[in-house]
Amino acid sequence: MDTDINSRAIIHLDMDAFYAAVEVLDNPALRGKPVIVGGGRERGVVSSASYEARRFGVRSAQPIATAMRLCPDGIFVPVRMDRYKELSGRIFKIYFRFTPLVEPLSIDEAFLDVTGSIRLFGTPETMARQIKATVVQETGLTVSAGVAPSKLLAKIASDMDKPDGLTVVPPDRVREFLDPLPIGKLWGVGRATEEYLTSLGIKTIGDLSRMPEKLLASKFGQNGLALHRLAQGLDDREVTLDHEVKSVGREETFAQDITELNLAKRELLSLAGRVAWRMRRKGLTGRTISLKVKYYDFVQITRAVTMAEPTDDGPQIYHVCRQLMDKNWTPGKPIRLLGISVSQLYHPGRPRQLSLFGQGKESQKRQKLNTALDSIYRKFGEDSVRPGTLFTK
Repeated sequence: MDTDINSRAIIHLDMDAFYAAVEVLDNPALRGKPVIVGGGRERGVVSSASYEARRFGVRSAQPIATAMRLCPDGIFVPVRMDRYKELSGRIFKIYFRFTPLVEPLSIDEAFLDVTGSIRLFGTPETMARQIKATVVQETGLTVSAGVAPSKLLAKIASDMDKPDGLTVVPPDRVREFLDPLPIGKLWGVGRATEEYLTSLGIKTIGDLSRMPEKLLASKFGQNGLALHRLAQGLDDREVTLDHEVKSVGREETFAQDITELNLAKRELLSLAGRVAWRMRRKGLTGRTISLKVKYYDFVQITRAVTMAEPTDDGPQIYHVCRQLMDKNWTPGKPIRLLGISVSQLYHPGRPRQLSLFGQGKESQKRQKLNTALDSIYRKFGEDSVRPGTLFTK
C-alpha cells in the first residue's frame, strides 16, 4: 500500500476469538475442538466461542443453554479474566512499540494511528504484518488487522478475513471497497435499522450512499445524515489515547426469575448503591439514570430519566429507578436481569454549571453517609454493604 506521508494511516487490530483462543493456548488438547467460554450453564451467557463452535451457530452474548442445544458436543469452560487481562497487557505493549497513538476499544481490540511511524517502520501494511507476526511469536495468539485511511474503514476491513486476516483499503479504492458490502456492515446500523433500510430497498452500503440526504434525515434525523457520510467513507474521527468513560453501571442476572415487584425494588436498591460507589471511586457524577430490564423470554427494555443536576448518590439513583420500575412493571412477566447505569457524566477537572441553590442539610447528611459507606466499600468490597430492606427472613 503506497501511502502519502501526509495522509492518515489507521490500523484496527482485533484478536481472534480471544478468550477461547487463550483457553486453547493454555490447553493444546482443545485445539480444533468447539470451545465455548462463558458463565454457568443455567443462567450464563457465551463470552467467546472458537471458530469450530461458531460453525454450529454459537455466538457471543448467546445464552449458554442455547449454545448447548446448538453444539451439544461443545467444550464449555469458565471465564478466566485475570489470564485474559495478562495476555492483553502483553499484546498492547507490542502495539505501543509501533506508535504511541493506541486507542483501546476493549481487552482484545484497538485502533492504531501509524501515520507518524511510516518513516521508521515502512508502509502501514508492512507494520500490520510485523505486528501480527510479533503477536504470534510472543504470545502464540493470532490477530486480524484492517489497514485504511479511517477508523470506520479499518474496523470493517479487520473483520473481512478472520481469523488471522489482513485486509488493506487503499485511499483511492474506498468506494470500491464499501459499495458492495451489506448495509449491516456499516458502523451504527443495528438489526432494527438494517431491517428498516432493507424495507426501503437499501441493501448495500452503496445503496445508502446514493440515497437523498433529505430522505434519510426525514427517516432518521441527524443519525441519517451521519450514516450517509459513513456510507461514502467519510470519517474524520481521530485515534484518541484516553478512551473516556461514557457511563457507569452494574447489572445482575438472577438465579431465579423475579416475579414480585417488591423483590425487584430490593435488587434495584442494592444495584444503585454499588453503581454510586463506583462513580464516587472514579470521582464522577452523572445526570442520566437508566434502568435496564430483561425478561424471562430475553425481551429487553431500557428506560431513562435525565435530571437537572448530576449525582453520585445511591438513594437518589434508586429513587429514579424505583419510579421507572413502577411505571414499567408487568404483572406475570418474570424478570431475568436488572441493570442500572448513569451517563452524561461529569469527569474530574471538567467544569460544569453549578446549582443556583446551595447544599441543604439533607445533602450534607448524604455526603457524610456516603463518605462512611465508601470507607467500608474500600476495605471490604462493594458487596459488603447491603441496605437493610434487602435482607429477608
